[in-house]
Amino acid sequence: MAESLREQLLKSGLAKPKPRNEQHKGTGKGKGPKGQGRANKGQGQAKKSGRGSEMDLAKAYGMRAQAEAEQRRREQREAEERARERRELKRKLNEALQGNILNKADAELMRHFEYGGKIRRVHVDDAQMAAINRGELGVIQQAGRYYLVTREQAEHIASFAAHHVALLVDPDAADEDDGVPDDLVW
Repeated sequence: MAESLREQLLKSGLAKPKPRNEQHKGTGKGKGPKGQGRANKGQGQAKKSGRGSEMDLAKAYGMRAQAEAEQRRREQREAEERARERRELKRKLNEALQGNILNKADAELMRHFEYGGKIRRVHVDDAQMAAINRGELGVIQQAGRYYLVTREQAEHIASFAAHHVALLVDPDAADEDDGVPDDLVW
């Protein structure tokens, strides 16, 4: 069964348990020594505590709404900050690529490489294929496209956006013979 709102607030600690009205042990109003006026005080406190619990419930609702509003504002600020960082990264990447792209429109060969868990390709000519395999050129991914750039430019981009460097062969690395020639055209 669904719990009442009061029970949920009690479990979360936002509301205080309602005090139980205790039975007065006196024999009647104003009877007995030291018992004068106690019954009236007890009844007045019960009424006040009933109103106080309603106030506690209203305060709990208010505190809950305030906490939820603060959480939404915090999440919105974080989302705006992430968006601002992405825009800044995109701007820096565009500036770095401006005038440094070496792709040729008439390239007939395709250099295949693994990026993001999939086999990708970039169109190159013979000289660019050899330069990529020697590590003189790198491939940068931006907006779903792959661009050829010099090694220095690829290293510069890797300094602030390493995940955009799709292919950069290390010329000093030992030749790993995986059984597939580097210049294989599929």
